[in-house]
Amino acid sequence: MLIDKKFHVSYCTNIHPGQDWDSTFQSLKEYVPSIKKEVSPDLSFGLGLRLSNKASEELDAGPAMTEFKAWLKANDIYIFTMNGFPYGNFHDERVKDDVHSPDWTTNERLVYTKRLFRQLASLIPSGINGGISTSPVSYKYWHKTDQDKHKALKKGAEHMVLVAQQLFELEKSTGTYLHLDIEPEPDGLLENSDEVLSFYEEYLVPAGKVLQNQIGLNNKEIEKLVKRYITVCYDICHFSLAYEEPEDTFSKFKNSNIVVGKIQVSAALKILFNGSNNNDIWHLLEKFNEPTYLHQVTEKVGASVKTYNDLPIVLDKKGDFKELRAHFHVPIFLEEFGALHSTQDHILKTLKYLKTDAISEHLEIETYTWDVLPKALKEDLTISIIREIKWLKDRM
Repeated sequence: MLIDKKFHVSYCTNIHPGQDWDSTFQSLKEYVPSIKKEVSPDLSFGLGLRLSNKASEELDAGPAMTEFKAWLKANDIYIFTMNGFPYGNFHDERVKDDVHSPDWTTNERLVYTKRLFRQLASLIPSGINGGISTSPVSYKYWHKTDQDKHKALKKGAEHMVLVAQQLFELEKSTGTYLHLDIEPEPDGLLENSDEVLSFYEEYLVPAGKVLQNQIGLNNKEIEKLVKRYITVCYDICHFSLAYEEPEDTFSKFKNSNIVVGKIQVSAALKILFNGSNNNDIWHLLEKFNEPTYLHQVTEKVGASVKTYNDLPIVLDKKGDFKELRAHFHVPIFLEEFGALHSTQDHILKTLKYLKTDAISEHLEIETYTWDVLPKALKEDLTISIIREIKWLKDRM
């Protein structure tokens, strides 16, 4: 839905099962109309659509796209952003580091993403821009040496530049502006703002020079093209895990002419130790240990951030910590979970910043862990989604 005539606000449908198109469409029909009725009864409701590779392939087949467009129109729903990070199934089985597979070094990731953009171009209403969030190139631990990481970043940049060319040609022919939104996260090859800046300077912009002869632009124009069509997905949870303040990160990006294509509104677990109730804290934190997703844990050590690549490592260690943050997308409307806290304060800081500098038009709530939350936090899914959207609307 449109708020203040400039912000498209919704939630990401990766919260729902969707291993193929039939299950994806069934989930949309089951949940979205009733959610719209509660949060946007009189206005068109925007949606952040997640399609697996299989669902995307099947949407291209037969009458599926025509039927989907008719359903969107009948229910006054529009698509303005998509989640192209998880390629395969995202529910009911182990995901962990496989969420990055296939990564940007592969042709499979390139083909999938270009297909998603063709579909978004077909779905998006005239007059608005659209983006697709994607993996931060690859998973760090798949690349053992610095040379391996260099090769992955180089190949990833080359593939992303081909997407930028697709989007340049699409805007030239249709007038529709679409962008690829890179989503840094802990243990991705891109984890924080400094690594994003280096990726643009050392890999993306140099890779863009391959387009000079094809498009007929000079070096400065190529850099502008790359930064127009390859943007950043600012996932609030992920950047809070990097212990970055929103204002500082946004300032870095603006100074380097890097665009924030989408803001994913999400909160991480914050664990504050004071000595008096540490046993209660560890007991409660153990309830968040589940086998489906990676739950990296970060610790600020001096000026740097130390990352433990999954929650069980910290639970086994139980060291002398002052503060930890865990990659577990918890409900954004809760500041505390008993003895645990959330990084909801980073959401509020981001919203405050947007009031004076609307760096992105797209805000997408991304709490995808409802089915693996501790039992005490599980509620009816529709009610939970509505509560999150209303919480965000009230604070905008």
